Amino acid sequence: MNIFSFFYEIILIIMGCLLASFGTANFLLPNQLSSGGFAGIATIFYYFFNIQMGTTIMVLNIPLFIWGYLKMGWKFILKTIFATFLYSGLIDIFANFSFFVSDRLLSSIYGGVLIGSGLALVLKANTSTGGTDLIAYIAQNYNVHIKMSNIIMIIDILVVFTNLIVFRELEIGLYSAIAIFLIGKMIDVVFEGINFCKIIYIISDSYDDIMKVINLEMRRGATGLYGKGSFSQKDKMIIMCVSKRRDIEKIKTISKKIDSKSFIIVTDAREVYGLGFK
Repeated sequence: MNIFSFFYEIILIIMGCLLASFGTANFLLPNQLSSGGFAGIATIFYYFFNIQMGTTIMVLNIPLFIWGYLKMGWKFILKTIFATFLYSGLIDIFANFSFFVSDRLLSSIYGGVLIGSGLALVLKANTSTGGTDLIAYIAQNYNVHIKMSNIIMIIDILVVFTNLIVFRELEIGLYSAIAIFLIGKMIDVVFEGINFCKIIYIISDSYDDIMKVINLEMRRGATGLYGKGSFSQKDKMIIMCVSKRRDIEKIKTISKKIDSKSFIIVTDAREVYGLGFK
């Protein structure tokens, strides 16, 4: 890793921790809401044992740091320790200067957006703030076939359910679910941007005419892929076109106008690089 990459990742971690800790301390914590994971457990300790949220998060992560070091070494765990302690410390600082938003719906929305944006920046630095993310990393180190998203989701559900039982308010669980959903969505937005693209596949005997119209009228490129029908055993030309969402309906209309029997598949493109895109 060169010096520029190192400082770039440090800046991402600092910015991410600032956003995530501010969202936690100023929106979720004052309203007893949970973002799942260790933060959810720390919320219970904060209200029932008067222990600072950041302190609880740091203490809970210490066994994971040791476990992570034994399984993956210092190179992986050092940035995680830095991000976790920074995130935890900033939560306690912001909690002392927090403003109270009593509307739980607003708090779950703004808290989810801030925390999701912050965690995404930390993840972009190839690290995490510990907790369920670190557990998932370690578990995957034992078995590469384990899905990290499944581990995180199960733990978050259990923690939110625990919060629901402890605080005895259904609203807490429902609003916490909104926050967790928005956290996941904001991570996707930060990683993929807001200009999501689509891939459209068109199978038609009139492929040449369709491709010409896409090229000339839509000013959009397309690629012909050779395929073979499994039932007919006939050679087929499959049109693949990557486009912004707003153009997909036009391409479908063009295809159906030229060949009403054309077979069309539309799917998401996670990231697109090249001429006309990133």
